Amino acid sequence: MTSYTRIKFPAGFWTGLRQLGIAPHEVARKAGLPLTIINEPVVTTPQYFSIWQAYSDIIGDTAKGIIKLTTGFETVHFPPTVLAAYHARDYRDALTRMARYKRLCPPESLLITEEGDECTIELGWLYTEQPGPSMLIGITLAFLLELGRRGTGQPLTAKSVEFSHLMGDVQSLEAYFGCRVQIGGSRDKLTLHRSDLDRPFVSYNAELLEILTPVLGQSADEQQPGNSITKMVKWIMKRSLPGGRSNIQTVAGELGMSNRTLQRRLHDEGTSFKHLLTQVRQEQAREYLADPSLDIREVAFLIGYEDQNSFYRAFRLWEGDTPSNWRTEHLGTTR
Repeated sequence: MTSYTRIKFPAGFWTGLRQLGIAPHEVARKAGLPLTIINEPVVTTPQYFSIWQAYSDIIGDTAKGIIKLTTGFETVHFPPTVLAAYHARDYRDALTRMARYKRLCPPESLLITEEGDECTIELGWLYTEQPGPSMLIGITLAFLLELGRRGTGQPLTAKSVEFSHLMGDVQSLEAYFGCRVQIGGSRDKLTLHRSDLDRPFVSYNAELLEILTPVLGQSADEQQPGNSITKMVKWIMKRSLPGGRSNIQTVAGELGMSNRTLQRRLHDEGTSFKHLLTQVRQEQAREYLADPSLDIREVAFLIGYEDQNSFYRAFRLWEGDTPSNWRTEHLGTTR
């Protein structure tokens, strides 16, 4: 069961797709998500997985998608968490930072172990019993090697790679990693040559790290969900409204609890699921109607109404007016 998580999604991902000739809206539609997800800085775990699966489905071969995005992603588009690793002192410092800052962006987690002449990095998952799509697994591990190559300026190779999922063209992956790639293993694991960890990074930037480190610390505090179950529910609802997916089963599943438990928790805070859903729909309706680029039919869909007439009736109850009249009054436009 998936627990409540908020994932900061890097805007650079969409830029990377464009560089590969893939339109972001194609991925959003393939994932069954509203186009507004492209501009959302935060997504839920199911949305996060859906985006990666959609990219995989569009690109076709998993291995091809892994290599293309990993090598094609420009450094200038790295999010702050990755920039802090890219500008680390050496490869070991970079990997340590990646493992630490991954905690700010669940659900992936990295376990690094040094023993003998090997450094093993095992991929795990936080707050969810289901592993992510093969594409996400492959890119996560491939990028750890890519980080070392870019930081040191050397053509580093891995010692071995193990995947629990099918990964498409294995020979292409072996050419990229420079080692044998095992498919169908029990874990998702990248093994590096331990001696490479001492290699200094030519991209080391002490001044930038002094700036990024406290910022990332503050982000860690902000990433923690509040104690209020009401706030959590409203946050999930807003991202599940399109297509009518914001039902109690969906929200309870996101929170990792039963419908009954969720209802009881909301009652304890003096509210109900039905009341919050109405409140969120009303708030989102106002926000979307304030955007003249969206027509009324789109607004109805975005807040979970398949029938435009149902949206009109609901909006009259909330605002005492029609959506069109409300928009005209507040924007001075007719649409």
